[in-house]
Amino acid sequence: MKKVLISIAALAALSTAGFATVNNQTGCGLGSQIIHDDSSAVMLALQATTNGTLGNQTFGVTSGTSGCRKARFVMNERAAEFVASNMDQLSREIAIGQGESVSTLAELLNVQDKAEFAHALQANYNAIYTSEKADMATVLDNVSTIAG
Repeated sequence: MKKVLISIAALAALSTAGFATVNNQTGCGLGSQIIHDDSSAVMLALQATTNGTLGNQTFGVTSGTSGCRKARFVMNERAAEFVASNMDQLSREIAIGQGESVSTLAELLNVQDKAEFAHALQANYNAIYTSEKADMATVLDNVSTIAG
């Protein structure tokens, strides 16, 4: 009986996950899918911790599952994972036109002229980060348009 109840609960959680919306504060992932209460800092922390601890946010970003939107053009999974994990740092470094994150992204994208790449990203910062809530897929799509 216990197995049946657990199975029903798991099935209910999975079937409602498709209707869930992504919380802009904690991003996509299993935590955001199963914990819908985002009314307090504790609940947001629990969502973020679940997303990060289980490693499902990175998978969701690269596969377009768990409420994550997949980039139109994913250069490679390592680049997508890197951008997803370093959004804030990458934003700062693109704004100043240099930094370790920009260099790493250039390396992951097999960019030959890293200085030109960094300059192009800096010059097009507003086209890359089109809003304060830009997600990984949008940023990656915009970088691919500029670097393309």
